[in-house]
Amino acid sequence: MGYNFSNAFGHLKSDKVMTFLIKKFGDKITFDDRYCSNYSKAIANLIIEQQVSFKAAIAINKRFNKLIKNISNQELLDLDLNKLKLIGISSRKCEYIKNVYAYFKLSNFDFEKHNNKEIIDELTKIKGIGSWTAKMFLMFVLFRENVFSSKDLAIINSIKQNYKFKEVDGILLDKLTSKWSPYKTIASLLLWKSIEEKIFYQ
Repeated sequence: MGYNFSNAFGHLKSDKVMTFLIKKFGDKITFDDRYCSNYSKAIANLIIEQQVSFKAAIAINKRFNKLIKNISNQELLDLDLNKLKLIGISSRKCEYIKNVYAYFKLSNFDFEKHNNKEIIDELTKIKGIGSWTAKMFLMFVLFRENVFSSKDLAIINSIKQNYKFKEVDGILLDKLTSKWSPYKTIASLLLWKSIEEKIFYQ
């Protein structure tokens, strides 16, 4: 999408940890790796990511995208669940993915015109979609700049490592992330890259 990070970086540099992460990873972060214009497919990929390792998610997503490459949303709804299970998707996640495709078949909800809270409230009505998945959708599909997920374990672990916290609670997170606003999403991208590369502020 060619997002220009310069304004976000300028704001985040008031935080010494963010300054370090920007120097290390500012030219490596992107929104593009999870973007898909087909909302059903984008959320299905996020569902596959739930509660599995990064490597496992990549492998299963590749198989899923190959399986559905030339089929319509309706054809996915009609697809035998066993075909999804054979590529490593659990029965429960297969059900959740079909729920998403069924929702978008009928929905007239205009995501571009609603605020973050309204979108989270709408998506979490779908069985299998929690706040984490809804927030990832906001970040990577709608490119909302000020989203943070306290339920993302990789981000929490990255915060602990970079800021030298033994534990973090809601109050501490609110205090920390308020400094990043209105660019919490970009701060999250940097924190994810930090834990992925195992490079942390010293």
